[in-house]
Amino acid sequence: MKTKKYIVMALCAFSLMSCEDFLNCEPQNEVSSDAFMTSEGDVKLYLNGFLQNFLPSEEDIAWAGDQYADYCATRSSTTFLKGDTWDASQQGGWSWEDLRQVNYFLDNLPSVKDKVSEAAYLHYEGVGRFWRAYFYYNMVKTFGDVPWYDHELDVSDTDELYKGRDSRETVMNHVLDDLNFACTYCSTDKSEVESGTLVNRWVALAFKSRVCLFEGTYRKYHTELNLQASAEGFLREAVTAADDLMQNGPFSLVSNPADVKTQYRDLFTAEELNTQEVIWGIAYQTDVRMHDITWKIFSGSYGSNWSLVRPFVNMYLMRDGSRFTDKPGYETMSYNEEFQDRDCRLAQTVIGPDYERKISGTLQPDAPNFAITSTGYMMMKWALDDDVHVGKATSNNSIPIFRYAEVLLNYAEAKAELGECDETVWNATIKLLRERAGVSGDIPASYDPYVAAYYENQTTDKWILEVRRERGIELAFEGLRYDDIMRWKLGKLIERTWQGIYIAKKGQTYDLNGDGIYDVAYVDKAPADADKVKGVDYVVLDGDNYRLSEGDHGYVEYGMSQNRTWLDKKYLRPVPLDDIQINPALLPQNPGWD
Repeated sequence: MKTKKYIVMALCAFSLMSCEDFLNCEPQNEVSSDAFMTSEGDVKLYLNGFLQNFLPSEEDIAWAGDQYADYCATRSSTTFLKGDTWDASQQGGWSWEDLRQVNYFLDNLPSVKDKVSEAAYLHYEGVGRFWRAYFYYNMVKTFGDVPWYDHELDVSDTDELYKGRDSRETVMNHVLDDLNFACTYCSTDKSEVESGTLVNRWVALAFKSRVCLFEGTYRKYHTELNLQASAEGFLREAVTAADDLMQNGPFSLVSNPADVKTQYRDLFTAEELNTQEVIWGIAYQTDVRMHDITWKIFSGSYGSNWSLVRPFVNMYLMRDGSRFTDKPGYETMSYNEEFQDRDCRLAQTVIGPDYERKISGTLQPDAPNFAITSTGYMMMKWALDDDVHVGKATSNNSIPIFRYAEVLLNYAEAKAELGECDETVWNATIKLLRERAGVSGDIPASYDPYVAAYYENQTTDKWILEVRRERGIELAFEGLRYDDIMRWKLGKLIERTWQGIYIAKKGQTYDLNGDGIYDVAYVDKAPADADKVKGVDYVVLDGDNYRLSEGDHGYVEYGMSQNRTWLDKKYLRPVPLDDIQINPALLPQNPGWD
């Protein structure tokens, strides 16, 4: 299993050149294509080069996509979200080299058609078209209309090189065509599936369900595009892809009632990808390939203090399925109280009162560190529970990219948006996820006004709201939340003031995990001997970075000076000014960025 997981590295090492060098050979216009793509080995090497070059990083998945979303407080925000200072001269990302590599591969693949079986050839073409869809999906999310190219361009192809942008409808229809091909012809052979690291039919179906859900809901809620009539088609494609994988794929949720307090997080901290649930992931291994996620999460200087916010934490249900926000006095519950009898994913996503980890080799209770967390809800979902990894890039936990849980949520949301969610859909999706987390899977009798208000009262449909609740909780810090906020057209959520734990009295010290050591006090001024008080973090209420919502008590509020401002033009990025100057046909600029 491990050998197959590392086929990418093995192939690259075995070859006479690196995957990256191999990918760059032909597009430099320095060698003939006759030198490459002459054997099945070349095809496999090229495809493994795509994995080396195009896969998201562990950071892209573990926090980069979520750190600027609504539920995550960070030490600093991106310039793009601060005020109205961003413009086209600051924008990058209008890069086409990755697409050129993919189109080169597809253009030259026919040269090996008579050297491989028909099934193998179609699989390779499907993988190539998967990567083209992958590229264009990200470009459309970023820029909207972009030029579509389905073959490698030469420097002499000036008409195509300098053409304008194709419409979103045109590009996304091509993306759907590519994904449908990949979902039809990519292999399900054991050799392509068992490692969880290669592109196969199940990966293509999972990706199609994600892409079509995004596009269908984007068109539904972004009425300014006048594409609502085509939203249903994409939502039905999302349903079809997810249902195919659910009915025919080899995956299921990891779910054992005896492990309810650990099994969710184990998916993100294990060295081996759990291929019962993980459809596609990035494999890491001790002393072979490691990363620095634990270091960043548990470092006050290296990381960015990723923390959940209280309005989102309030959405986690009680284990009996009742709403936390229906409990009398929930608004003023202490940190210790609000973790009691809650959805087990809460204490597997952020540090709870019962959290322990190894510190200097000894397993001991560990409370939130307020040099690291700004709200008290300190993220630890991806971290290894041993401080030996702090200060070192020695984390060996593998990174899921697509999980079966997401596919269930894609299916449930698409059905809900189509007005077709019912008990059958619920029992096949949300019920399973909640019961895996120790929560009753009963269908609520009515919509939750708290969740509706959180989402700006955009809808009171209980199915849609419950799916959104579940999606946020299940997929927290997996790189999908910002995209969710964009497609629901709820960018205003991003500029809300971050709120944290409830503090009953300014100046009072609090023991958050009951180990007899005080952990934090919110004060106007730190005492002179603060550095001598064991364990206590004194957080100064300066009004710019920290304050209490009611002055001398209330919710911790953080980050006011960051000036996060949402403007609707930010749903799309501007086309970079440098590229418009090279090719004026790219105009008109995206709305609001003129």
